[in-house]
Order: sequence, then C-alpha cells, then structure tokens
Amino acid sequence: MAVVDVINAAGEKVSEAELSDDIFSVPIKKSVLHDVVKMQLANRRAASASVKNRSDVIGSTRKIYRQKGTGRARRGNIKSPLLRGGGVVFGPNGRKYAYKVPKKVRRSALKMALTSKLEQNALKVMDQFELEEIKTRTFIGVMKKLDLKKTLIITDTENRNLELSSRNVPGVKVMRTEGLNVYDVLKYDSLVLLQGSLKGIEGRLLK
Repeated sequence: MAVVDVINAAGEKVSEAELSDDIFSVPIKKSVLHDVVKMQLANRRAASASVKNRSDVIGSTRKIYRQKGTGRARRGNIKSPLLRGGGVVFGPNGRKYAYKVPKKVRRSALKMALTSKLEQNALKVMDQFELEEIKTRTFIGVMKKLDLKKTLIITDTENRNLELSSRNVPGVKVMRTEGLNVYDVLKYDSLVLLQGSLKGIEGRLLK
C-alpha cells in the first residue's frame, strides 16, 4: 500500500494515510480512459436540435394551382419541403447521443484516473477542510497556502461552507464521493481528497 501524508489547512503534516493498491496502483490504459471520457461527454450533449417536418408546419392543405395546363411542376400544398417555408426532410429531431460502457470498464477507468494523479504527485489528502463561515477570501487563502490552483476537492459529506465559498472561484470544483468521475479527475491539475472520503472511494470501487 502507498502511504501519503495527511495535511491540514495550513499545509502541515498531521498524520499518514494508506492508499489501497487495488485503487491507486493499477496499470493505466489510455484507451480505456478515452472510451469512458468520450461516453461522459456524449451523455452531456443536449441533443436539442430539432426541425419542423411537413406535418408540423402551419399552412393550408389546399392545392396551390391546378394539376395540368400551367407548365409548372405538379404541386400539392404549400407545406411541401421543396418550397420556401415548407417542412424539412430528414432533419434532426431530438436525437439522443447518450450511450453506456460496461460498469466494470467505468470502475477500472476511475481507478486508472486516481492512479495517474498519485503517480504525478498531484494528489493530496487533507484531514478536513472546515471553514467557519461562507467566505471566498478565506477559501482562496487556504488554496494559496497549499499551492493549489486548478483543483478538484472530494468530500465525504455535505460541507456547505466549503461548497458555497468555492463556487465562484474559477478552476475549482467541490464534489462529494458519490459524484467522483473519470472526466473531472483528469480535467483538473490537482486532486484533494478529504481523509473521510477515502473510505467512501474504497467502498465504491472495491466490490
């Protein structure tokens, strides 16, 4: 098991924590990480593009002019896709981009992402991150002491003061253990785990 220092809000070492090799020391496969990140981004697509087809367009169903004798094409009603303002043929209509990869693959990819942060020395474990009040300035001060900028912070329970103090700070995201995912772990330069969240991560990934 890997042993890492547990620090406080001042950046001082207060204890040590053991990280399971089954989670933080696994072989990294870029293809697996790519597949899971691609799935997450596809699932986030709004898929809101939609057009009106012939039956959705408002207009008269009356035949525009007589069938024969005009020398023109045979026209039906004004909602024809060939006419301006008519319906659209085969246009997008609420297409869904979401798909899933196997649960085992998603779990493996999350282990690989956590392993990569440990290997890059971009993972820190804190004993707690308690703020006495909702104050962005106080939160920024702690981040400067720890020399953290683009950071993902994982908590084990609701931490209202921390979540509200950090929400306006660019490049910082606070997330609970249940929401931990591959895309966010890889997106941010640093990963901060509160000591209480380690048990939650192990309980989720060691099944």
